[in-house]
Amino acid sequence: MTDFLIKLFVKDPENVKDERVRLSYGTLTSVAGMCCNIFLFILKGIIGLAINSISIISDGFNNLSDCLSCLITMFGYRLSAKPADKEHPFGHGRMEYVVSFIVAIIIFIFAFQLLNTSVDKIIHPQDVSFNPILVGILAASILVKVWMAFFYNKVGTKINNMAIKAASQDSRNDVMATGISLIAIILSAFTKSIPFDGIAGVILACFIFYSGYGIASEIINQLLGTPASPELTEAIRNQMLKHPEIVGVHDMIIHDYGPGVQIGSAHAEVNAKMDFLAAHDVIDEAEREIEENLHVMMTLHMDPIVVDDPQLNQYKKMIDDILIKINPELSMHDFRIVVGPTHTNLVFDVLVPYDVKKTNQEIKDMVDEQLPSSPTKFYTVIHFDRGFTSEEGQA
Repeated sequence: MTDFLIKLFVKDPENVKDERVRLSYGTLTSVAGMCCNIFLFILKGIIGLAINSISIISDGFNNLSDCLSCLITMFGYRLSAKPADKEHPFGHGRMEYVVSFIVAIIIFIFAFQLLNTSVDKIIHPQDVSFNPILVGILAASILVKVWMAFFYNKVGTKINNMAIKAASQDSRNDVMATGISLIAIILSAFTKSIPFDGIAGVILACFIFYSGYGIASEIINQLLGTPASPELTEAIRNQMLKHPEIVGVHDMIIHDYGPGVQIGSAHAEVNAKMDFLAAHDVIDEAEREIEENLHVMMTLHMDPIVVDDPQLNQYKKMIDDILIKINPELSMHDFRIVVGPTHTNLVFDVLVPYDVKKTNQEIKDMVDEQLPSSPTKFYTVIHFDRGFTSEEGQA
């Protein structure tokens, strides 16, 4: 069914970087979600009123809120698909994150209302009528939400859309919600002394609160700025190093302006003796390849380094070995030496991952302590960096 709907309503479905294709996917999921949720709202409303179950009625209104979420999400897709303009030169892709956050807020509101109603149901319990036919129909309705969860997850993963992934999680919550309500109704048929219906509502509300928190946290992290995925940074690094003239990569930064819109920069190390124009040509070619193959607009800084000085390489290996002893996650780049009559300055950058707890001064002191004092006296001049990608330990 999912593949049939995609084939029917989405033109060029594999071109997921195209905003028009993403809009088609978003419209499809929103319309399908609205149709399914309106059907479930009506069905659960009728069943809930017929058997006097607050958890089923609440579950039905949850589907109605899902319908509203689909409507808001569809509006957000259209905004995010707008082309770049003077005020937003990087496009409107982040609107998907804003819409996803609104969906999370709706989930919080529903959970609070459900919790309030369920607590009242526990304090003032009412009998729940058990009707096996209606209960069977309600159980069958779970299959609709199971399909919706699968549908949303497949589309959300395909186009890397957080709003659709959030909808998939919400559909799984609905499956759990209806299942808990069914269990409560069945238990209520055997005993009237325990308000299973209200208890089920409280459990469901807590579960929905937790789900909404997870969705909101992920979206907030995206808006604040998270590191690019290890797969992407490794792919960019490998694409650059395919050119033998590029001997190292460091200081990679990736900015996310919404799904499909990523802009980055990195330092590409080349032999200092290489012809300037030839090196510039290699850098240009690497930038084009990254954009064509990985869809990231990269600006590469050409960083000339000395690669054939035996003394420099000896001192560089010495520092590398010391850093590995301190912490294998530490790495170094931009190493150079300044040789004087009384001492030699070792000048370099150290990349410190955020999970390394030592301070910069502690790391410098440990490096200095392990340097030999003769026959050459060394002084270190260290600049400390923090990683901007998920591969912080690789320079």
